[in-house]
Amino acid sequence: MRAQNSEVLKNEFTLSEAIDFAIANNRSSKNSLLNIEAAKQQKWETTAMGLPQINGKIEYTNYIQYPLTDEMLEGFPLAAFMFPKYSLTPSVTLSQLIFDGSYIVALQSAKVFLDITKNAKIKTELEVTKAVTGAYNNVLLTEESCKLIEKNIINIKKNLEDSKIMLANGFVEEEDIEQLQITLNNLENNLNSLKQMHVISLKMLKLTLGISNNKEIRLTEGLHTLIQRTTSKATTLENFSVFNNIDYQIAENETTSKKLLYNLEKAKLLPSIRGFVAGSNIGNSQSFSFFEKSQTWISTALVGVNIDIPIFSSFGSTAKRKRAKIDWKISQNKLIDTEQQIEINYEKAQSDLDLALNTLENKILNLRLAERIENKNNIKYKEGIASSFELRQAQMQLYSSQQEYLQAMVNVINKKTELNALQN
Repeated sequence: MRAQNSEVLKNEFTLSEAIDFAIANNRSSKNSLLNIEAAKQQKWETTAMGLPQINGKIEYTNYIQYPLTDEMLEGFPLAAFMFPKYSLTPSVTLSQLIFDGSYIVALQSAKVFLDITKNAKIKTELEVTKAVTGAYNNVLLTEESCKLIEKNIINIKKNLEDSKIMLANGFVEEEDIEQLQITLNNLENNLNSLKQMHVISLKMLKLTLGISNNKEIRLTEGLHTLIQRTTSKATTLENFSVFNNIDYQIAENETTSKKLLYNLEKAKLLPSIRGFVAGSNIGNSQSFSFFEKSQTWISTALVGVNIDIPIFSSFGSTAKRKRAKIDWKISQNKLIDTEQQIEINYEKAQSDLDLALNTLENKILNLRLAERIENKNNIKYKEGIASSFELRQAQMQLYSSQQEYLQAMVNVINKKTELNALQN
């Protein structure tokens, strides 16, 4: 998918530019990038567990109530060392993991988790693309609808003025004027409703783009431009493969993750080995003299190995392994279901697009016929051959055909976008 860094906020957008801008600035898209960065840090966090670890420690004790008296110390000088009033022990320990089966699995899991977040980002971009396309088309749909209704209102007002003149001359009845007035009232009401819908659809587009509502934007492509570009390209996917589909890859990630959890439970049966080197200075004193040159320090250093061997867990670890294996098998079954579902989704998306294209052709023919019928009835009405009721029927049929034509164009563009999303 196309992705780019945040760019200078712009005011004008083609559909392609809007998609690119949303991928860079939509908050869901930004969060998917942050999730990838978090996964990278988690991967390093896991890796660091197997690298050398250095820890420092300082222990200080002070007997608030000292158990020995001066007489006892004089009679038994070794007691001053065994029970010092003050004690300070700074130490440093270097540890290194030598072997741990769980650590090996954790490294593999961290890599899979990173792959999961990358696939989630691709999925987010696909969803953003569909959302932007739908929102962009809705803005254009309400915009084009408003233009058509405004044009229809102009025509109705002209018919109304002509009819009033005809009424004064006795060529039409008052009911004819009322019929036209009803049509005009409905058109004006629809226009107001569409203008409100246009404002809302524009806000939805801004939200999808990641732009604040007070920022003005302009769309530089119309429905006719988009439909021409959509229909001029192939309406079928070449070399479609289920395995390239992002939903399949996400399901495959889930299966791999469950397998690693099963491997983790098996790895817990193995011993873990860790080596360490430690050094410390022990300072004991009857007075706080640790920063004086006369203070005596006893230095120690040691090296060792810790071996942790699991022996018996009352069959708890066995139950965990069995449950993890069951979860793995469930994920394998889900993967098979996902593969079949994607194939069905592809066939449905292809069928929906074909139907949308056929519907568009039908709506184009219907619109042409409705325009001709309305024009003929308009002429007949002015000549006194057709009634106002017949004219109104023809007009309503025309208005309905206009909206159906616009909706059919939007439907084709949206269905093509859904089909393209299956290939990614």
